[in-house]
Amino acid sequence: MAIFNFGSINIDHVYNVPHFVQPGETLGSSAYDAILGGKGANQSIACAKAGASTFHVGSIHSNDANMLSPMLDASVNMKFVVQQNHTPSGHAIIQVNAQGENAIILFPGANHLLTDEIVKNALSHANEGDWVLLQNETNDIDVIIETAFAHKIPVAFNPAPMTEAVKDLPLEKVSMLIVNEIEAKQLTGTESIDEAQQALLDMSEKTEVLFTLGKKGVRFIKQSKVIHVDAFSVTAVDTTAAGDTFIGFFLAQYAMLQSTIDAHNTNELSNQDAAITQALTRACAASAICVTRHGASPSVPSADEVDEFLRKHRV
Repeated sequence: MAIFNFGSINIDHVYNVPHFVQPGETLGSSAYDAILGGKGANQSIACAKAGASTFHVGSIHSNDANMLSPMLDASVNMKFVVQQNHTPSGHAIIQVNAQGENAIILFPGANHLLTDEIVKNALSHANEGDWVLLQNETNDIDVIIETAFAHKIPVAFNPAPMTEAVKDLPLEKVSMLIVNEIEAKQLTGTESIDEAQQALLDMSEKTEVLFTLGKKGVRFIKQSKVIHVDAFSVTAVDTTAAGDTFIGFFLAQYAMLQSTIDAHNTNELSNQDAAITQALTRACAASAICVTRHGASPSVPSADEVDEFLRKHRV
């Protein structure tokens, strides 16, 4: 089982500030760092650290190749990452305030250099039981979804940052939709999380929905079944990459669960529900560790750290 992540690779410029800058204001920063980021890179690192064989598909300027070391250190397979010399790497300007919240400006750059040829070449190496992971920081998303669907490879799609263009994508061909409360409401044009939940489920009976609800935990919805897991209570210093860490750890364990179910040809619901709950709990633990650290990719914990966290919390 492998995860093919068609995702962004960003250089994050992180500034620690007392509060988010206001219009017309010049604000001093108490700290600065330039680190690897991007939802795609973060999620690939999380998938790999959680134990999944992970292939990243993306693009970066060759001058920034040294920034890829966190992905290599996490054993992410980089054979489908294109290094080129004509378009700057994607990057982000990130403000982190005193409460650990973040505000982000994105420049897509090389993240929008995916081509149909790159997509089809990568997916030609996928096998039965593999997954495709997507975010909304690259181009060619419709092609990736359609190609994966044609190859019968399930797609997990995290439409962040949310844009109007997402509504025109073939979402009925997505196996798992991963959204937070704001993204769910924007995508469905609804006012409450319950209305958004129903609207998303109405898109396709086969689509699973994963709602990340911040401090309120997470919901996993499959048809009429809802599994809820509470978040762990920790003191946050930086929420950057918390959602990405959750997604990577959850999908890694969930994909392995599905592979085991298929291998044993079993549909025993009680065992599936318990395994899904375990995957959600483990992902919540990984995310909780992440928010106690600064930065994006450096804050993603190892599987051993997650194990220790769960032991301390007696889960």
